[in-house]
Amino acid sequence: MDFDASRTKVLGSELGRYRIVHFATHGLINNEHPELSGIVLSLFDPQGQSQNGFLRLHDIYNLHLPADLVVLSACSTGLGKDVKGEGLIGLTRGFMYAGASGVVASLWKVDDDATAELMKYFYQGMFTKGLSPSAALRDSQLKLSQQKRWQAPYYWAGFVIQGQYNQQENFGGRSFLTGQRVLIICVLAGLLLLASFFFLHRRRSGII
Repeated sequence: MDFDASRTKVLGSELGRYRIVHFATHGLINNEHPELSGIVLSLFDPQGQSQNGFLRLHDIYNLHLPADLVVLSACSTGLGKDVKGEGLIGLTRGFMYAGASGVVASLWKVDDDATAELMKYFYQGMFTKGLSPSAALRDSQLKLSQQKRWQAPYYWAGFVIQGQYNQQENFGGRSFLTGQRVLIICVLAGLLLLASFFFLHRRRSGII
């Protein structure tokens, strides 16, 4: 937040400890020269001195960020340049190259207030309802579309998620396949297999 949202902090090793990294800032997208694309972080330090606050695409490619999810809550962060033989070169690809399993990004210039509301529902879906990121994004978009003020697709349809297509792990709340249930299922499966083996062995021995 504020001065702490600096380029220096992002380039450090601290962010690699987090499962979710959220960038709520301005995005700069250059479709002709994608290497110039980036996001704007704090341009001043706590003492009021100006500093480099631009995180360029080449900086992102050099990050070590093995996060489960990176959220780019800014304008047009899902765009880039379509390079033949390489695909779409942009911020999303940069963060996935840096190690992120999934990236939430926008396809156009989004509305600030609507985005703040969308993100509130998005995180509620993950932390309260135990939804996966893709399900939480869908749930938040449906909620926003049902409100008269935000019902136009412009306000809620711009955000997409890339990666995590088969993501089963949830970030909070109750999930169907929690660690305890997985363990119980494995134990039950093992007991069933053992009982079947014992039954077949006794049958072949003429006991049953």
